[in-house]
Amino acid sequence: MTMSKPNPKERTLVLLKPDAVQRGIVGEIIDRFEQKGIKLVGMKFMKLSDAILDRHYAEHKGKPFLPKLKTFMRKLPVVALALEGLEVARVVRAMCGPTDGKNAPAGTIRGDYSMSRSTTVVHSSSDAKAAKRELAIFFKSAEIVSWERPDADYFYAADELN
Repeated sequence: MTMSKPNPKERTLVLLKPDAVQRGIVGEIIDRFEQKGIKLVGMKFMKLSDAILDRHYAEHKGKPFLPKLKTFMRKLPVVALALEGLEVARVVRAMCGPTDGKNAPAGTIRGDYSMSRSTTVVHSSSDAKAAKRELAIFFKSAEIVSWERPDADYFYAADELN
């Protein structure tokens, strides 16, 4: 059995939620991704509408927590990020940590910045398939910029980039 090589151009969505904006930790969170070697290819500061939230949280329709979550997500603007890298959806998810900040390990974004299962500072796509769906909700294709990091070979081995 041959394993397929991971795609270094994989992309994922991250939302820096209203609590991250309110607390002024947006830059610190973005810095963590950049220091890891993850490439920022899109960014928007935006107020979320019910239409966007309904599309984003479609799988949670009818669940009792959804109305409160939508109210929270409309409270302040969010920062939507399109990130790119090798296995980026999985890596970013691990960097964010478990949803409940009280149970998230120190060193993860939620472990360092969250004490709640509701105000979790950050959303990240669960996997590459979800990322593709979610990126289309928040970004037009022209809003995602392809570019090459000149220091990519300091983050990845040459055979990982080809």
